[in-house]
Parts: sequence; structure tokens; C-alpha cells
Amino acid sequence: MTTATITVGQLSEAEHSRQLRRAVVASTVGTIIEAYDFLLYVLVAPLVFAKLFFPESDPLVGILQAFGIYAVGFVARPVGAALFGHYGDRIGRKTTLIATLLLTGLSTFAVGFVPGYASIGIWGAIILTTVRFIQGLGIGGEWGGATLMAMEWAKTMPIAASSPPGRNGAVRPDCSSPTSQC
Repeated sequence: MTTATITVGQLSEAEHSRQLRRAVVASTVGTIIEAYDFLLYVLVAPLVFAKLFFPESDPLVGILQAFGIYAVGFVARPVGAALFGHYGDRIGRKTTLIATLLLTGLSTFAVGFVPGYASIGIWGAIILTTVRFIQGLGIGGEWGGATLMAMEWAKTMPIAASSPPGRNGAVRPDCSSPTSQC
């Protein structure tokens, strides 16, 4: 079995700092936008969605049904993280990060076009549940990909004398180690 080594040119300190800042800002902005969407849904669910999608239900049951659709998005997050994590390793993190942002953005946009119970009956709630599941898949993949991309640009420091600099994955030194540089 043979192994190939790839040498990558080192970035200057200024270029590394600029790339790290870009990765952190991009991942933070994407995550904040998606968290904001989930916040909006939790505010709108009891006020609007219960009456719009479940008018035949008791008011309390309608609210619980709307929150059930909200929960579907959270259930889909780990599935999206595993799915897009797999493809991120296979085809590249940047490509899958763009795909998750598009998936999440388009599904968020689609929520506004889901017709209510008065138009298509229970199918409105089924379509909303499907769109929220797709949105949860995208958010799960985006959060993991954005966090990983930001962490990959962070400088790493060795935590043991035998670890080569930048190769052990520690973002900060272990200050309890006698070999640390705290």
C-alpha cells in the first residue's frame, strides 16, 4: 500500500486571519438567519398556523398540532447533519454548504406559498410538514458544515510535545499540560 503526501503552501499570517474571519462571519450569519426562521415559526405557530391549517380542531389541539409540525424540523436536523456530513466528506464541504443553504432558503420561501385548510384541506398541513422536514435537513447540514468550516480555519496548537504543530485538532492549548504555552 502506498501513500501520497500532498504539500499545501502555507498562508501568510494576514491571509490566514482574513480567511478565518470570512469563515467565521459566513457561518455565523447563516446560522443566525436559520435560527431566526425557527424563532419566527414558534411565534407564528400558535397565532396563525393553528387557525390556518387546523380550523376544525379544538384551539388547544390546533396549537399542539402546529407545534408538532415545528418539532418535525428539529427531528430532521440530525438526519441532515449525517446526510450532508457524509456528502461533505465525499464531494467537498463548500459544495454541500452551498447546497444546504439553498435547500434551507428555498424551503423557507416555500412555506409562504403553502395553501391553508380552506383551499386544499389537510393537504396544506401535510405539505407544510414536508417543507419543514426539508428545511430541518438543510439546517442540520448547514450547522455542522458551517461549524466545521470555521473550525478548520482556526489555528490549532499541539497539546503534547510529540504532537506536530497544527495536527492534533486542539483549538486552544491544554493549560494543565506541563508542555503547554499558556
